[in-house]
Amino acid sequence: MIDFDGQVAVVTGAGRGLGRLYAIELAGRGAAVVVNDLGGSMRGTGMDGTVADRVVEEIERAGGRAVASYDSVDTPEGGRAIIDTAVETFGRLDAVVSNAGIFSSVAFDELSADDWNRMLAVHLNGGFHLSQPAFAVMKAQKDGGRFVFISSSAGLFGQPWEAHYAAAKAGLLGLSNVVAVEGQEHGILANTVLPTGFSRMVTETVADEKFLAESGFLRAIRPELVVPLVVFLASRRCVFTHRNYSACAGRFARVFVGLGHGWLADSDSSPTCDDIAEHLDEISETRPFIVPASIFDEVVEVCDRRGISAMPDNAEIAIPESTRSPRPT
Repeated sequence: MIDFDGQVAVVTGAGRGLGRLYAIELAGRGAAVVVNDLGGSMRGTGMDGTVADRVVEEIERAGGRAVASYDSVDTPEGGRAIIDTAVETFGRLDAVVSNAGIFSSVAFDELSADDWNRMLAVHLNGGFHLSQPAFAVMKAQKDGGRFVFISSSAGLFGQPWEAHYAAAKAGLLGLSNVVAVEGQEHGILANTVLPTGFSRMVTETVADEKFLAESGFLRAIRPELVVPLVVFLASRRCVFTHRNYSACAGRFARVFVGLGHGWLADSDSSPTCDDIAEHLDEISETRPFIVPASIFDEVVEVCDRRGISAMPDNAEIAIPESTRSPRPT
């Protein structure tokens, strides 16, 4: 059985919904948990410390260890304070679940700059403010660590009336990718989860009560079904990094960005837009493809096909060893 004995986990947005379930499961498997939640509304207003307190009490009644944190992730000071709470209370840090977020629905042509900035401040900036001090602690401990960034299918695939939310969630994938690349040599792994679960994000934004009561889909997306994937990725049993996974109604699947083989123009040519039009089918073909482990994989792949070296022989910057995925046949 996967356990977290002797480990310390931070879960942001852990006072309600999915975050609460992550915290409870981690604690039930032996982790000491920092339950972070500002206690605000789904739109990011207000504050209520009892929201985090109740989850801590629930964990302690079950025999677990937890401490409440009421700091907001949307400032550098708040993110650092959350990590400081873990280290000062429990002595170390092993796993971070970056889950805190807000939600609102606005048509793109009606979206205000304030709406945009507020959403990015909590989700994307919050992920940075939390993970940077956590990364420093894990690096100093010299025994690795795990990051699980909670992203969204809205960010990768799109969702109407959610340009601000989608952009923020997609940004977390970029953040996770770099944490994964820079953290790997220190045993620090980073992956993302794109969860679909019934929560107040649904109940507070869907006005049709009949739909909420009778929808088979909403009954199928029980939030408990997301928890196993998040907890696994936060555990030492997870030995990979730089991946994204979707959890929806008991279906778990990898989500990836692939790079097609494409069309390679002659090395001595000067392609024009007419050439793009002529070769568009080849350029747009999705198979075969690779899943680059970093930007270097794309550079190396093109250089290999060109028959040239990716870097000068005397270059001081070393390109990391490629971990590109095999091409599907």
